[in-house]
Amino acid sequence: MADSWLNKVNWTQDGLVPVVVQEAGGGKILMFAWMNREALKRTVSRGEAVYWSRSRKKLWRKGEESGHVQKVKEIRLDCDHDVLLLEVEQIGGIACHTGRHNCFFQKLQSGKWVVTDPVIKESKEIYHK
Repeated sequence: MADSWLNKVNWTQDGLVPVVVQEAGGGKILMFAWMNREALKRTVSRGEAVYWSRSRKKLWRKGEESGHVQKVKEIRLDCDHDVLLLEVEQIGGIACHTGRHNCFFQKLQSGKWVVTDPVIKESKEIYHK
């Protein structure tokens, strides 16, 4: 497959595109991340989500340490070509590094952030570093 399809993406000045990750079937938003061209190419070729870590300045395959891989079912590009939507099967049911099902577990209530979703598995049990 030629890489010309990558040129349709409206990359940021840093060469990144924001990615919203949604659970296949249920539609729940699991997380948000960034991709560069290489991450998107690898995601397509592997069928598993690969992202760009802005803090570590490197590619990372979701689940490379935790085993909580994201099997990509569909990739969509928004109307402005500047946001990707990944529909994934979340292996192990945990998308968040905090051990929760998704990264959006805090809800604003009466001017305070309230944790609404339980930890499924403690981070220290997931990550062994």
